[in-house]
Amino acid sequence: MRPKAILAAIGFIAIIAGTYCPILRPFGLFNWNVFDANKPYGIVVLVVAIVGLAGTVINQKLISKGAAWVSLVLVVLLLIAAFMKVQTSFSFIPFKGIAQGLARLIKYKWGWYVLFAGAILAVLGNLGKDKPGIADFSRNNQQLQ
Repeated sequence: MRPKAILAAIGFIAIIAGTYCPILRPFGLFNWNVFDANKPYGIVVLVVAIVGLAGTVINQKLISKGAAWVSLVLVVLLLIAAFMKVQTSFSFIPFKGIAQGLARLIKYKWGWYVLFAGAILAVLGNLGKDKPGIADFSRNNQQLQ
């Protein structure tokens, strides 16, 4: 396994774990994870992270790199969507002050840190040229003999 692949694998595992972490807390009553906020989108984030992890494990750098960038874009889009959802949740109330006050009661939780850290680690693990790992040296020596 490539040395940077371990970093990418940790990033994809963090994204998978981050989908189950709380990202929003409406009115202090309960926590929402990615699936509670938007189930189909959460499934897409999870599948992309699993594909990236599989690409990392089977040493397919192109699949892993593509999944890492797609994961980062998906997490950024999820944050934008969550922000827009919070800001427009109470737009049906005719009084702007009350609507803004209610929107302030929805808090962002620590799951965002896990999602962004995982996406950034996955991208960093797939950047640049790699030095061959220990297993790669042994394969090269067998081909030379």
